[in-house]
Amino acid sequence: MFRALMSIVALLTASLALQPALAAGTPKGARVEVNGMQLYYEVSGEGSPLVVLHGAHMNIQSMGGIVPRLAQRHRVYALELQGHGRTNDIDRPITYQHLADDVAGFMQAVGLERADIFGYSMGASTGLQLAIRHPGRVNKLILASAPYSLAGWQPAYQAFIPQMTVETFVNLGFENEWRRLAPNPDGFRAVVEKLIALEREPMDWEADLRALRTPVLVITGDADVVTLEHSVALFRALGGGGMGDMGAPLPASRLAVLPATSHTAIITQIDLLQGLIEPFLAGQEPAGMYQQQAQ
Repeated sequence: MFRALMSIVALLTASLALQPALAAGTPKGARVEVNGMQLYYEVSGEGSPLVVLHGAHMNIQSMGGIVPRLAQRHRVYALELQGHGRTNDIDRPITYQHLADDVAGFMQAVGLERADIFGYSMGASTGLQLAIRHPGRVNKLILASAPYSLAGWQPAYQAFIPQMTVETFVNLGFENEWRRLAPNPDGFRAVVEKLIALEREPMDWEADLRALRTPVLVITGDADVVTLEHSVALFRALGGGGMGDMGAPLPASRLAVLPATSHTAIITQIDLLQGLIEPFLAGQEPAGMYQQQAQ
């Protein structure tokens, strides 16, 4: 099961990396020193600032067309996290807390006081920790496929995590894509060992979620690696899940379930993602039937 899943991830990563940029123009790449690493990032577009955080074993290009699409309306800062893409690895574990601190450090280094955050998979959990640890840096948060505890993984994925080895990823061809961009081409195995450790790291952030005041858009697939029940529980912990049409304002956070969508298919649905993200960032809500009649 997992071999098939990871084969799809490898193909998706390669195909998205080859997609041409859209109309937002050529991104400007640079590096900045953050917490002892040279963090690579690209800036594109104009408008309100939006930081984009990729998933594990990915880079900016493998996020595909969603980055240039978002840059049509926003000033997008797309980051490559520790040991990914053109950002070097350092002598430190890869944890969500460390990655979140790196994002906060990046924002400080480039003079970005606050921004909206869009994270996918590992990037989503990083964004969630950013909002928990550095709430003053986050305006609104978009989480595409994010657990807040290990219990949120699908049972099939939970069963596979103890079986993960570096050879699993080597045999699937991840190393070739990683070496293409990495500052240290011989460091693949060390980075993968850290990412496997990340999968096994204890995680239970429910109390932090309930204290969070940041508006969050939770996006999940109905066949995601995170269970539907977990995504609903995440939404409820953020104050959502009550009935509308009763006179009270809707909660600031939102939940979107993409139909017929696996984990790797979430990031490929650019039109659908944009149709969810832009109204959320703009604070737009669809009018109810009685509101329409009153207008």
